[in-house]
Amino acid sequence: MITYLKKGKSAEDVAKADAKVRTTVEGILADIEKRGDDAVQELAQKFDGHAAENFRLSPDEINAAISKVSASDIDDIKFAQAQVRNFAEKQKECLKDLEVETMPGVILGHKNVPVNSVGCYVPGGKYPMVASAHMSVLTAKVAGVKRIVASAPPHNGEPHPAIVAAMHMAGADEILVLGGIQAVGTMALGTQSVDAVDMLVGPGNMFVAEAKRQLYGRVGIDLFAGPTETLVIADDSVDAEICAVDILGQAEHGPTSPAALLTNSRALAEATMVEIERQLGVLPTAEIAREAWENYGAIILCDNIDEMVEEADRLAYEHVQVMTEDPDYFKDNMTNYGALFLGPRTNVSFGDKVIGTNHTLPTKKAARYTGGLWVGKFMKTCTYQKVLTDEASALVGGYCSRLCAIEGFAGHGEQANIRARRYGGNSVEPYGIVAKE
Repeated sequence: MITYLKKGKSAEDVAKADAKVRTTVEGILADIEKRGDDAVQELAQKFDGHAAENFRLSPDEINAAISKVSASDIDDIKFAQAQVRNFAEKQKECLKDLEVETMPGVILGHKNVPVNSVGCYVPGGKYPMVASAHMSVLTAKVAGVKRIVASAPPHNGEPHPAIVAAMHMAGADEILVLGGIQAVGTMALGTQSVDAVDMLVGPGNMFVAEAKRQLYGRVGIDLFAGPTETLVIADDSVDAEICAVDILGQAEHGPTSPAALLTNSRALAEATMVEIERQLGVLPTAEIAREAWENYGAIILCDNIDEMVEEADRLAYEHVQVMTEDPDYFKDNMTNYGALFLGPRTNVSFGDKVIGTNHTLPTKKAARYTGGLWVGKFMKTCTYQKVLTDEASALVGGYCSRLCAIEGFAGHGEQANIRARRYGGNSVEPYGIVAKE
């Protein structure tokens, strides 16, 4: 039996908050679409505290920002990007073009074609998310995207040097100093000074996630990647200290970031609640982490491992940290998660910053139907067909004609009929319109 020793906000309260966000986003996107750059400038002044005639950085401005980054920080960014690039390249190797002769004279195939242009959002409000530049820009570059626009909000009134460096080093073609709804709206809708992109990617707060949702269809999106979610799955093979660290280490993302412990040990559950309070007394980011923990945190007690798997799949959290005697059991049996972090030697922070997997992952139960951002998200698998012989065209044409007749599609049928008549002579008797004499 599943027992909640602590619960976060109710689903009803969360839905009410989401409704307010939807209304705000609708109004801002409509304003950007109507007034373009003028609207963006006003929004940037209001929300970013930054006004400029041109939000696209020039090459000189990019170089000036990069010059403020220390050599050691540049080296660390290079290391992280090397890991992300390597894994993305290995993933791309799994994407194979296909061409096969499915029957004599009939060739079917598919090609993996990169999206032409992508807008990459890099969060930078409370925390400058340098790593998000690697995850989106660099992965798009590996995929072969021709035009990559990257945008991040200003930090202390100016472009954040390390974010600009990471964007540039990852291969961004255009760098914008814009945050939030105005950033994704500008990239997706286009303005007088910024051409629209074909696809939006990258994580963000609830406003960014909702803006991507509303823009979907006008442009493609990677997935719904809103406020960070973390589920720690643990048994008594680990202690309360490491569980509390891994919960609060992600709760500090923002006040609406869910973080939960799922365990079959009541002793560990109770000890972790005590340890969380102790750590909140010393954590420098405790103000944010405490609000997230109090409003969205949960402690869930299960009877056994299988019940833990079932509950974890029901929650479908973004990050799932597994610290049990047999963490591979969860890898082998879970189906709904953004990313797994198996064993106490790894953790979500490794994935967020440096180890090489992508940190843009599904939230709000989207893990039920999608994985996270990867090189394949930037590729379109496009099919083609080719018929090489008269015999094949006539054979397929006969079947197609009769199947069209079942559905009553006369025009479709005639497309098949003309091939059957021209390439099959009297050997095929298709249904169809009277043939041209």
